[in-house]
Amino acid sequence: MIIRKMIKSDAQDLYEVLSDPDVMKYIEPPYSMDQTEQFIKDYGLCDPPSVFAAENDAGEFVGYVIFHEYDTNSMEIGWLLKKKHWGKGYATALTSELLERTKELGKSAVIECDPEQDITKKIAIRAGLDFKGIEDGLCLFAKTFNSSL
Repeated sequence: MIIRKMIKSDAQDLYEVLSDPDVMKYIEPPYSMDQTEQFIKDYGLCDPPSVFAAENDAGEFVGYVIFHEYDTNSMEIGWLLKKKHWGKGYATALTSELLERTKELGKSAVIECDPEQDITKKIAIRAGLDFKGIEDGLCLFAKTFNSSL
């Protein structure tokens, strides 16, 4: 998997993710193209970005990852993938990569998800994150790499 900074031309591929009702079921209502372009501008092209494009080894845009400070000691990680790429192990691979990047920063990792997002919960637990409870209506999973944090 390749994680890279978003570019404006990712808009159409990202729109396929953000406009899909199945992908957005537990997130928020599907986006229009205008909302997608604003999303790239606000979260992908900012400095530092909080979302990044995700590509498979063939260079195909598969979705995006979330990677930004959650709080002073933690990074929030996550992903949204095009539906045609579900079930191929991409979310697991991206989670592993983001956990490694979080560890290199000396921070803890956090994943938030809707309580009904069973796949996300399974991926978080398989990746070694611990369920910390429900906060603001979302399941919170965390993994600490540095015991002094």
